Amino acid sequence: MESKSKQSNEVYDKRWAIVSMASIPLIMTLGNSMLIPVLPIMEKELDISKLQSSYIISVYSVVAIFLIPIAGFLSDRFGRKNVIIPSLIIAGIGAILAGFASWKMNDPFVYILIGRILQGIGASGTAPIVLPLVGDMFQKDKDISSTLGIIETSNTFGKVLSPILGAVLAGIIWFLPFFSIPLFCLISVLLIIFLVKKPEDDEKGPSFSEFKQHTKEVFHEHKRWLLAIFVIGAILMFILFGILFYLSSVLEEVYHFKGVKKGLYLAVPLAALCLSSFIAGKIIKDNLVLMKWITFVGILVAGGAVVAVRFSDQFIYLLIVFLVCGVGIGAVLPCMDALITESIKKNVRGTVTSIYSSARFVGVAGGPPAIALLMKQDLTWLVSLLSLLALIAAFLAFKKIKPEDDPK
Repeated sequence: MESKSKQSNEVYDKRWAIVSMASIPLIMTLGNSMLIPVLPIMEKELDISKLQSSYIISVYSVVAIFLIPIAGFLSDRFGRKNVIIPSLIIAGIGAILAGFASWKMNDPFVYILIGRILQGIGASGTAPIVLPLVGDMFQKDKDISSTLGIIETSNTFGKVLSPILGAVLAGIIWFLPFFSIPLFCLISVLLIIFLVKKPEDDEKGPSFSEFKQHTKEVFHEHKRWLLAIFVIGAILMFILFGILFYLSSVLEEVYHFKGVKKGLYLAVPLAALCLSSFIAGKIIKDNLVLMKWITFVGILVAGGAVVAVRFSDQFIYLLIVFLVCGVGIGAVLPCMDALITESIKKNVRGTVTSIYSSARFVGVAGGPPAIALLMKQDLTWLVSLLSLLALIAAFLAFKKIKPEDDPK
């Protein structure tokens, strides 16, 4: 009985490594999402428009979109830790630059963007590389799924903590959130160095020509559902960061909530997303068919919640609607992670999961600017776009993800 209760012996033995890996998406999420509640303050302090403030979120993500696949290849070739640690250091340097410019310069906006670009470079080699690292470290698919659920929960917990922490720090000094990031990065670097060991069968990865060949083979074999997952990931992040940007603006401009109170309200849908991710990660185990149907239903729930925004502008109603949207998106995320990680061979796992992470960053980059522009129009346009995107994602999940016909 004891071996049964500890059949996840491997998970238990590597619990501190899991904590260390979970710190990375937590920190990278804080590095981006923590600034969302601070954007209206930045608009006043820097004398910039709503669209310009959205660039502070978007440049971070745009850089990551292009560099994540390169980081994925490098991690396949030279090892996950050898990419993660320098990337965390670069992210910390970028945050120091953005913070210093905000503190000492009269017109710091351009330098803040440069600092955010450096943070984006760092982000490209951190959180996306954690997914294949989890796949490398465990033998059983259900251990991989369970750990990926924890990693995704850490990511979403970062989103829950972000608006509260961002509001608290900005309440002291508006640019203090920038200076908190290097400290978090340093903690994560130390955890990774001392607590995450290289997998026993870790070998130097393929050369670029071999990598190209392997990648081509993977996409030839799995193209149908891989491309669908990439698009779904982008759409979900577009919806999530779009509604966060919208909610942040509405809480301040319509309901006049500011500071920690605003951060707490922003955290409500994100807490639902976090809990939903954790539960989904526990439920799915290694059941690919279940992952598909949770993905499909979760997208429909999120899309339905977006449509419901149109029917009332009462504060409590909107908060409940966004909470339901968070539940839907949260259920989908660990399923997407596990579908890819458990179905792709180790030698190209870093590259494929990195392309998926790039796709998610497309949504993160596009959501805030698109919503900033649509908020100038009637609310119907905003709801129509997000609900249409949710329908497209649901169709792709239903039609293209067919694990019952495409076993691992």
